Amino acid sequence: MAKTEKAPGSHITLFNLALVLALCLGSITYGYTFSIVSTTLGQPGWYAYFDLVSDETSERYAYTKRIEGAMNGLFCAGGFFGCVFIGWSSNAIGRRKSLFVALPIAIIGGALQAGAAHIAMFLVGRFIGGIAVGILVTLVPLFQSEIAPPAVRGFLVSQHGVMMVLGYSLAAWTGFACYFSTNLNFQWRYPLAEQCLFPIALLFMMPWIPESPRWLVMKDRHDEAWVILAKLHGISGHEQDSPEATFCREEFFQIRKQEAADKLQAQIDGRSIMTLFRKPSYRKRMFCAFMTMFAAESTGILVIYNYSVLLYQGLGFSNMISLMLAALYVTVACAGNYICSLLIDRVGRVKLLLTGLIGCMLSLAVETALDAVYTGDALITNRNEAGLRAGVFFMFLYITFYGCCIDANTFVYCSEIFPSHFRSYGTAWSLSILFLSAMIYLEAAPTALAVIGWKYFLLFICLTFVNTIVVWKVFPETKGLSLEEIGEVFGDEVAVRLTHLTSAERELLDRNIDAEKAGGAQVEQLETPAHGSESA
Repeated sequence: MAKTEKAPGSHITLFNLALVLALCLGSITYGYTFSIVSTTLGQPGWYAYFDLVSDETSERYAYTKRIEGAMNGLFCAGGFFGCVFIGWSSNAIGRRKSLFVALPIAIIGGALQAGAAHIAMFLVGRFIGGIAVGILVTLVPLFQSEIAPPAVRGFLVSQHGVMMVLGYSLAAWTGFACYFSTNLNFQWRYPLAEQCLFPIALLFMMPWIPESPRWLVMKDRHDEAWVILAKLHGISGHEQDSPEATFCREEFFQIRKQEAADKLQAQIDGRSIMTLFRKPSYRKRMFCAFMTMFAAESTGILVIYNYSVLLYQGLGFSNMISLMLAALYVTVACAGNYICSLLIDRVGRVKLLLTGLIGCMLSLAVETALDAVYTGDALITNRNEAGLRAGVFFMFLYITFYGCCIDANTFVYCSEIFPSHFRSYGTAWSLSILFLSAMIYLEAAPTALAVIGWKYFLLFICLTFVNTIVVWKVFPETKGLSLEEIGEVFGDEVAVRLTHLTSAERELLDRNIDAEKAGGAQVEQLETPAHGSESA
């Protein structure tokens, strides 16, 4: 019976799926742009063109390490500014227009990197590209969460993570293929130029991408919102009595009532950014969003991936094998993200996140121990093929836990826990934490790996242990709830409940909708059990 009641809210229309996947071109842009430099670090042509070296005995080795750190640090700094911008723009001008802003910036950033005549031009391109992906990585899951039915929101928003890691994979395999080019300029320029293709494709699709119905309701444009919501649910004129049409009307009713209630509450609390830190229920959301991204980055994921080629070389593998292993690594991550999208609405966000954190911590602990024995000077005296293979195995086990449990999950959780009028600010806050954490870890990584080697990973092991306890104790579960109902597990009042209703409660909800349509008074609501008991 429960499955039958949820069926209308579980339906994914072709238009809804197409819109989610079109937005995922922004996800691929982020993934490809972020990760392409990991293959650049394995291309001899890049080092030769900019007079950089990979030889530790060279006088320019320290300078090269600073450049490697700067190219990731500037990218993350750009991403932070992109997050700050989108927090304002997606509320002020809308989700769709903000997308229009990001795409040309992404194209310009990619073009500057691919056509760089000197290292300064390359670094400027990385900064500009960072701004673009800071906007996209925040906006895409936010947009997807607002157009997804509640019962399958985890699956649809998880496609952002799947496609993001597909971007990683495309970058890795492109870099591997170009390594064999005899043209040293083509070897590193083409992979960088390819990042422009995805924002160009999304730019051509923009005429068919509508505005978010929740943003339109927030701006009192209810008629436009209804047309788009009906299209998302696949409702046409002759389908007004279908279960999905009924659910669409219920969802629209809930969105409008919650927005009206939020506006009244805002007269007391205010709608400034500081409200997010003053009001206890919002402050808890901000803390959970911070910890979600901080915990994910503190597993060491971006350090391990962005410098994976160098790590494989440290294990004694050649450039070619290192590039191939890096490509296989992100291919496993891509498959893991898709598995996450299938599990997230069944298992729940918090349980998956805890499983991933524990798995990553244990895998990295073993990997660190192996690195201590078999890398650097120890590689010369203690070379052990079985030990080296074990090192590769645990790196792949690590990414399996991260992909299946953490990666896509973080974007789903952070994009759904905030109310509509603060969703853009809250999502921007969480993604800015991603970029700030990544900037600190990646900027320090080249020097740390060169000076203290495997000991750098002890930091991530210790942080993940602490973060796991915090997530277990603090994070509430959100699976299956509509965006408007999630506020209840953080302590807010919900105007209308839509999910987990009995037959009598759903009948009363439909009577209220009919009464409103007829211009009558609202029928008194039945008492419904709170969802707070579902929190972790």
